[in-house]
Amino acid sequence: MANREQIINEQSIANVYAGMRSEINQIYSKIVELEMEVNEHNLVMGAIEPLDPTRRCYRMVGSVLVERTVKEVLPAVKRNREGIEEVIARLNEALEKKKKELTEFELMYKIRIKRGEREESGEEASGKKEGAAQGVLVGPA
Repeated sequence: MANREQIINEQSIANVYAGMRSEINQIYSKIVELEMEVNEHNLVMGAIEPLDPTRRCYRMVGSVLVERTVKEVLPAVKRNREGIEEVIARLNEALEKKKKELTEFELMYKIRIKRGEREESGEEASGKKEGAAQGVLVGPA
């Protein structure tokens, strides 16, 4: 019966570990998405800054296209970009915290990720499909 409890315990540890890794991946994906938005804001700002401030321009607010002047739109785009950059900074802090928690969890339960031999030697780096790298959770020896 102790062996069965150990298996259930190992399985629950593996589930918690997978959940932690999933959270880290979600945070990282959101950071990448927001960084792309910052780049888009920079492109817009670069395109409209040299224009006449009284020139008409159009801006999406929600799902509505509104007509404004460059003078009205440029500060709003700058504020949006700054807000996104603040969110990215907070997400980076959260990401570092989650990575630290994951490392502590790995040390606590002596978790190691086994990789295939070819992956370790780097032989399949060019032909590997995205998402093909799968790790195996190994419990204490």
